[in-house]
Amino acid sequence: DSEMWSQLKQDRAVPGTHWNALERAVSLLAVGVLCVVVASALPALGSVVASSSSCQLSQINDDGMGSVGQKLNVLGTALQKCSRPGGPTTGFYRDGCCTTGEGDYGRHVVCSRMTQAFLEFTRSRGNDLSSPAPQYGFPGLRPGDFWCLCASRWQEAFESGAAPQVVLESTHEAALRYCKLEDLQENAFVEDTIEL
Repeated sequence: DSEMWSQLKQDRAVPGTHWNALERAVSLLAVGVLCVVVASALPALGSVVASSSSCQLSQINDDGMGSVGQKLNVLGTALQKCSRPGGPTTGFYRDGCCTTGEGDYGRHVVCSRMTQAFLEFTRSRGNDLSSPAPQYGFPGLRPGDFWCLCASRWQEAFESGAAPQVVLESTHEAALRYCKLEDLQENAFVEDTIEL
């Protein structure tokens, strides 16, 4: 245990790592804002089985229990993958799906298509998603990439006019605890829309 904590402290001391972002996020919790790319700093958890387009969890579900079941999106239909061929593999569990579980404190459930405006917005809030962090398998994001965002961060961006488009079919129903369906629909991604 002491070796693990020593390594964590060493990682935390390196400027630009996600541990600094995590530390800032914990500080923001005091004012009611919690969103961090925890998934970038954590290995995939659990065993996930997903078909080519839909997301089915086979070990860990929303309450952290071990059951099998189809996950639902904000439209009440089967949750679809957020990741696209050739793009980064997203999701808290790095399975391409915006599923969530017990350890996902940021609720990475909103599937969004990245824009330059959003990437600048989230960087200004202390969560730099543009910079790669190879030590955590995080490639860094570019405009046009699809990524599972923290629901509270998406809502904050929406209220600031910087929200990226949302793939409703790939956004987990848990997002509705933080975001209004109407707001998500207002920013719905349409396949031929280009807003980078």
